[in-house]
Amino acid sequence: MKLIFLSDSVSSKNQELDTAMLALAGKNLQITYIPSDSYDSDVYFRDFVYHYRRLGVTKFVHFPVDIPTDPILAEEALHSDIVYLDGGNTYYFLNHLRRGGWLGKLRRYVKNGGILAGSSAGAIIMTANIQTAAVPRFTADENTVGIINLSGLNLTSFLFVPHYVKSVRFIDALQRYSKGIASPVLSCKDGDGIIVNNTSIHFVGTVYCFHRGHCFIIR
Repeated sequence: MKLIFLSDSVSSKNQELDTAMLALAGKNLQITYIPSDSYDSDVYFRDFVYHYRRLGVTKFVHFPVDIPTDPILAEEALHSDIVYLDGGNTYYFLNHLRRGGWLGKLRRYVKNGGILAGSSAGAIIMTANIQTAAVPRFTADENTVGIINLSGLNLTSFLFVPHYVKSVRFIDALQRYSKGIASPVLSCKDGDGIIVNNTSIHFVGTVYCFHRGHCFIIR
């Protein structure tokens, strides 16, 4: 299983994460870009292509899941070396992934050796559930689609909170949330992240672990 957790999307801050992600896939690779929302996704895809083409990526697939898609394109999307789930509204994104049957498809993709990367909302969806999209409350996504089933891809034993901020309010919110759940909650600032490569896990930058009301720093 090969997973990349990013706090932020396309950014020069992600240089170490980008390098590690592409190294897992090898040369002449193809990336499938799955936006959280098709609205303005052409603009974000253009920025995505510009960023990763400079790093040596040669082929790209743009695959929104909230609009009707061509079956041939859908098949091609899962033939990429890397599938990248971008950020946005976590509830909206999960809702359309589930409605299109993509949760099962992505699990099989990972099981068969594909590399799955997630940025912000995309990274949250890779965990057991998306409850952390509402933590802290002052930065919470709005459940605009009214989904009740918050189960994610369930690929990790930890939950994830992107966009870590070193503030009393942020840290207190994650400590209080972690008291009521069994899973550790990992969080990192933009530019830092987590790489899972089968049985090993590598932390890029500083990752903060919240568990049972306590906060630990992982370097």
